[in-house]
This record gives sequence, C-alpha cells and structure tokens, in this order.
Amino acid sequence: MTPVPVLVAARRTPIGTAGHGLAALTVADLAAPVLRTVAGELRAAGIGAPIDDVVLGNCLGPGGDPARIAALQAGLGTRVPGVTVDRQCGSGLDAVMQAALRIRSGWDELILAGGAESASTAPWRYWPPVGEAEPVRYTRAPFAPAGFPDPDMGVAADDLARVRGIGRERQDEYAARSHGRAAAADFAAELVPVGGLTRDQRIRPGMTAARLARLRPSFGTGGTATAGNSCGISDGAAFVGVTTERLAAAAGLPALRVVGCAVAGSDPALPGLGPVPAIRAVLRRADRRVGDLGVVEITEAFASVVLAVADELGLDEDLICPEGGAIAMGHPWGASGAVLLVRLAARMLRPDGPELGLAACAIGGGQGVAVLVERVR
Repeated sequence: MTPVPVLVAARRTPIGTAGHGLAALTVADLAAPVLRTVAGELRAAGIGAPIDDVVLGNCLGPGGDPARIAALQAGLGTRVPGVTVDRQCGSGLDAVMQAALRIRSGWDELILAGGAESASTAPWRYWPPVGEAEPVRYTRAPFAPAGFPDPDMGVAADDLARVRGIGRERQDEYAARSHGRAAAADFAAELVPVGGLTRDQRIRPGMTAARLARLRPSFGTGGTATAGNSCGISDGAAFVGVTTERLAAAAGLPALRVVGCAVAGSDPALPGLGPVPAIRAVLRRADRRVGDLGVVEITEAFASVVLAVADELGLDEDLICPEGGAIAMGHPWGASGAVLLVRLAARMLRPDGPELGLAACAIGGGQGVAVLVERVR
C-alpha cells in the first residue's frame, strides 16, 4: 500500500521586519529553534521513526547548505542530514512538496521540511570584474536568460495590475482587509519565539483603505503597488513534520493529509500569474474543483497578484488568507511557502475548521507551486 503523507506539528517564528527584530540572526539561527520545537513535539507524541532528512527552502542565504547547519544547530544529531532547496519565493512550499513525495515513495518515514530567510544577514553579492572594471553588486540573480522578460517583482506587479485592470482602490481595499484581519488574529499557538520576538513585527492595527490611499507608488510614477498594499522584506522561518498517516494516527497527532501538489511555468513577464496553472494542475490531479476549497493561502507579495489569481480562477476572495497574509505580516522569501502551511494547519485543525485547503506561491521568472491538503479526521 502506498504511504499517505501528512503534515504535523506545524510551527513558525514570528516574522521580523528586515533590519529590526531578528536582524542579528542568520538563516540557521532562525531555522534551528523551530526545528528543535517540531522535533520535540514529535518525540513527545511518541513518533519513534528517526528523522530521515531536513529539507529547507532558502533564497538568499550564504550557501553551504543551511539545512545541514540548522539541523546540527538544532541538536538533531550528526546522523540527520539536510538539503537546501531554492525555488525562490516558492522554496519553503517546494521543500514540503519534495518531502511529501519522498514519504509517498515509501523510502522515508519522517522528514522535517520548511523554509527560512534572513534578509537582514543575506550576504552582498557581486559579479566578478571584467578587465579593469570594478565588481558590480547585484541584489538578485536573473530570473530569466537574455531574450526573455525579467522584470523586478514590483514592476511586474504594476504591469499585472494594468494588464488585468486591477485598480489602486481595489488593491488598497484588499490590503486593508489583510492588515485588519491579521491585527485581530491570535497567532500565539503556532509561534516559536526567537531573538526576543514573540509576535509578528510588521502587523499594524488601524490600517484603513483611506490611510493606504495616501501612500505613493513604490515602483514608478503611475504604478499602483505601494508599501501598504505590498509585502515587507522580512526575516523568519517555518517548518512542519512530514510523515505517514499511519504514524501520525498511532501517535494521535492532528494532521493534514497531502492530497496533491504541482509546479508549473508561466509567462516571465507576468510572474504573478504563476500560481494559476499550478493550482489548476493540482486540482485536476486530485479530481477537485475550486468550489471545493474551504480556505486558500496565497503569498500576498502584492495585492494585485492575489487579486489577479482570484479573478482568473474564480476564487472567493473571502476564502483567501482569512486571517491576513504577507501584506500585513511580511514576506520572508524562502520561508513564506511554509508559513502558508502553518497558517492552513492552524485554521483547518480547529474543531470547526474547513475540510480542504490550498497553499500557493508566485515565483519570479514565471513559476507557480501549489499544495492541496485536507483535514484528517
């Protein structure tokens, strides 16, 4: 019988604004406390299977396989390996997807998977000098080769809003909803305090559409993406235990069953639409429909991205990030996909939680990743 992968013990750090609350912590410093907490919960529940691997998503760390460093720093032991995944903003979700597929293969029984990002300590990067020229510093690697569009994500968000007719007022209204719902939510049960931070740092109560409307465009005259209806650059980490339904049931752990997962490519000029083909693929493979979804978590990199995906798929906006998202909380790039799953677990595993949930990310260069989960009763 094919093992059924499930997600258990979903935890995350508070999300810190880059350069502020978690500014002194490296990728491993952020990841290790969450790994230690998740591993401890699994041991306490009686899951006796050894940890087969740590799979960590990360975008802009120092290299050198931060997953292995974090596993050692967490005290998991020298026999627990680690591998680092880079699918940019979808890295944390991709890490969990890879772990789930390995559990489904039957070759592994327990993997800790998620992501971590420290924008605050990301190393400076330079292209090597040509001839006598000075080295050239860059903030990101290319998302696409020469001959393809390769816009920065903020510029691409503005382009997407123009192409899809998503005006500034609608973006600000969605952003106000994100800020308001996050401010009203209690995330304490899912958090592992680190660096003295015990709550998400960016969340601000009282952020209304009227206040957001006063902000200037962030990415050029005539644009509609602002500091208020876009995510903040952030630090944070999130992990889940990925194991078999059999082991989770034997331990009595609340769990989300992984129903399906998918990645897809899309137009590099409009990377915000990347989740659309990935979501369609995972729903098709699982023989489910958009109307079956009870909750959807999409990385709120920009309001225009979430709204364009909702329009394209016919998603009910009220089901998307019902307790706020990255616009309010921040976007620790490599961790954000795993943060979505922590949020799904927190909501779906309540006594009255929805049965079916979806997490999805848009990715620079024109990609999307989606994971579909259902509540295990």
